[in-house]
Amino acid sequence: MCLLWIFFPFIFFFFFFFFFFFFSPETTIPICAKDISDDLMKEFAFLSGGRGKDKAWIITLPDNARFNEVPEEVVSKVLTYLTSVPSQHESDTKFILILDRRLDTWTSVKTTLQKIAASFPGNLHLVMVLRPTGFFQRTFTDIGFRFSQEDFLLKLPVVMLSSVSDLLTYIDEQQLTPEFGGTLEYCHSEWVIFRTAIESFALTVKEIAQMLQSFGTELAETELPDDMYSIERILALRTEKYYQLKEDITAGLSVSACPLFANCSNPVLFLCSRLLGQLHEMETAFDGFWEKHQLKMEQYLQLWKFEQSFQEVKSAIEFLMGQQAEVPDTGDSILQVKQRLKDLAHFDGMAQVRAQVVILHGHQLAANHHYALNLICQQCNELRHHSDVLSDEIKRKQVRLQKTLDLHTRLQQALQCCDEGAYLLANQQMDKCQSKEGAQKALQDIEKFLENSSAYLNYDPQLLDQGSLFHSLQCQIQSVQVKLENVRSMFENRQSCFKKLLDKHVRPVQLVAPRPENPPRSKSPLFSPKHKNNILFFFLYFSHVINELIETERVYVEELFTVLTGYRAEMDNPAMLILMPPVLRNRKDVLFGNMPEIYDFHNKYNIPKPYLAHRCIFSLLPSLREDFQMYEKYCQNKPRSESLWRQCSESTFFQECQRKLEHKLGLDSYLLKPVQRLTKYQLLLKELLKYSTSCDGVQELQEALVAMLDLLKSVNDSMHQISITGYDGDLSELGKVLMQGSFSVWTGHRKGPTKMKDLARFKPMQRHLFLYEKALVFCKKREEHGDGYDKTSSYSFKHFLKMNAVGITENVKGDHRKFEIWYSGREEVYVVQAQTVDLKMAWLNEIRKILFKQQELIKGTFDQFLHGIHSAAELFLFSHC
Repeated sequence: MCLLWIFFPFIFFFFFFFFFFFFSPETTIPICAKDISDDLMKEFAFLSGGRGKDKAWIITLPDNARFNEVPEEVVSKVLTYLTSVPSQHESDTKFILILDRRLDTWTSVKTTLQKIAASFPGNLHLVMVLRPTGFFQRTFTDIGFRFSQEDFLLKLPVVMLSSVSDLLTYIDEQQLTPEFGGTLEYCHSEWVIFRTAIESFALTVKEIAQMLQSFGTELAETELPDDMYSIERILALRTEKYYQLKEDITAGLSVSACPLFANCSNPVLFLCSRLLGQLHEMETAFDGFWEKHQLKMEQYLQLWKFEQSFQEVKSAIEFLMGQQAEVPDTGDSILQVKQRLKDLAHFDGMAQVRAQVVILHGHQLAANHHYALNLICQQCNELRHHSDVLSDEIKRKQVRLQKTLDLHTRLQQALQCCDEGAYLLANQQMDKCQSKEGAQKALQDIEKFLENSSAYLNYDPQLLDQGSLFHSLQCQIQSVQVKLENVRSMFENRQSCFKKLLDKHVRPVQLVAPRPENPPRSKSPLFSPKHKNNILFFFLYFSHVINELIETERVYVEELFTVLTGYRAEMDNPAMLILMPPVLRNRKDVLFGNMPEIYDFHNKYNIPKPYLAHRCIFSLLPSLREDFQMYEKYCQNKPRSESLWRQCSESTFFQECQRKLEHKLGLDSYLLKPVQRLTKYQLLLKELLKYSTSCDGVQELQEALVAMLDLLKSVNDSMHQISITGYDGDLSELGKVLMQGSFSVWTGHRKGPTKMKDLARFKPMQRHLFLYEKALVFCKKREEHGDGYDKTSSYSFKHFLKMNAVGITENVKGDHRKFEIWYSGREEVYVVQAQTVDLKMAWLNEIRKILFKQQELIKGTFDQFLHGIHSAAELFLFSHC
């Protein structure tokens, strides 16, 4: 158990000395206890902590017969250390030396006094010698000291004592250890341990102070970098170092819990706690410094982020200012004007939102008493000014564009009224209008239409402002004016004809439309049908199908346009880049496929007017098979597109795009539009053919329908082909997929040993066959898996037959749905059963075509070979004649 509680008379000195010693930059300690611990443990001298009546510190040299054998340098080190302990805290420290030589000789006493006189480093106040107690040695000592007293007194004050009791004359018993009759407890070994521990603790405190000073210097002198990541990294490293220093301080404070101090008396505890209190004060000061430094660093980082956001938003607003400057304040169509209004609203919304976010951030920093308050407020005001300027410019353009939109709407309403009027006149059956009742009914229809449409037919675009606002629309205004004049003229002529019929009461005339006496000033091709079989009259007669084709085509093109501008183009918008998930970047060609190609194709053939529908349809017929192949490419990419969409469908990027476009449906619904549109065409073509058996253009429509059905089949086959797995090669080398479907298949072999499994195969294999131009591929269909869009089928490749070695047998006994495919002279035979006889015949016809082409190719090659032989023979005969 530690007994340091007995050292309370001198423990204050130890703490006081070491604290000031280690924290004073002007003092250095030459010797430490641990450096001379072996010499101290010899106990030839010790500092007990006792003091004389004149407050001189007592150093005791106990009775030690081997003292004279100790080297002088060791004695000097020990005495220097012992005298340095109290000397660090008192300006005039005096010492009393008790020399115990009761069991020694005069010679040893004399030698010891000579060493002390030569090497004692402190202010020696008095040397008290307990002389030898033996009769002869005491006598020798008295005699020797009497003859040598003058020599010793010149060097050091010496008092020769006969007994321990004589010490009480000079020193109180409380200041003497028990061996000298006193009550002061002292254990030298524990004193050395205590001294070593105290010095170690003080050294630890000094090292902590040095680390704190170094840390403070580092914080003060380190230059901060210019990028946010490095600043955050430095702050993280400094925080980590701060907590490490806190751990070191905590470890130093834990000395208060050490048994070395716990066993000390209350005065000693007071002294220990005083030193620990100093360490606590240092820790408190360090925490306060760090708290202020961390706050400054965090505010610096906040300011850096704010300024970065400020610069980004300022640059974005400048970019948007340039973007809005490029947007004209007029437009050539309603769609174009609406898109420009939407673009401007998007610019304004984006600028206002981003500016408000940064301004709100600045207000939050200001509310938290940021040190750069003036700079933050200045930048917030600057950002607000830039956003207001942009907003004012956008509002000015929006006003002009809205006026342009109103004009376009009126022009479109006038054109629509003209088309409806023309449709009314074209659908009046002239054979029924020759009677009085028919003419009256037709005239009433015309008058009713004119009454309901007077606001549009009597609308004069020339009354509009002809200033700079609508200067670019003059051509459209003039065109509408001409159209209105023509329609009004045709209605006047038709009314005049019907009124003449009502005035006449004659026999019915032949079923032809009356010819006006005065032809109209300008005649539109729309109102000049010559006979029922005229293709124009045909499209007007079945206008409900044509109108559906026109309207759905217009909507389809608009939807493609909005998807490409509202989603695909936004993927290149720097302002939207932050919202885009990483998996989506640089992958717009995967998500949208070749939709731009499809849009360009349809936009080129877009149907602007009902009476031009026939031009669009018949212009498509020559290139329908080739141009619509782009849909096959789109459908083949659809699985990749859906996979990418599922990974990022919930991203903020798509939500923001959908919000701007005001779409109720997500992007995936619009990505499905081309597939849906492809199937819609064949339905519309079938509807047209239903009523066109005796009209011109039937052959072209039939060709278009066949081409569309072939395209749908080709797309379907290619979609199945991309699900083939396990084929070691390139399927495209086998040519185009002509047919595909599931069959029951039995196998047989002519050559080689017959396998037992082939003999026992009464149950057929289920195989999915792909007929290519060069091969017949056998696959096994795997079960469908997944839900919704994830539900897919796959086909595991089994084997294939080259078509140049294939033969067929059309009929197999037992079932009309079966046919036989044999390979390499019936070395391999496959009995194939289709689901229906029609399906079987379709496959046989397609296989026959391939085989016929091969025979033609072989025959052509053989004919060339015979022709070559024949020519060579003629040449031979000619050369030998």
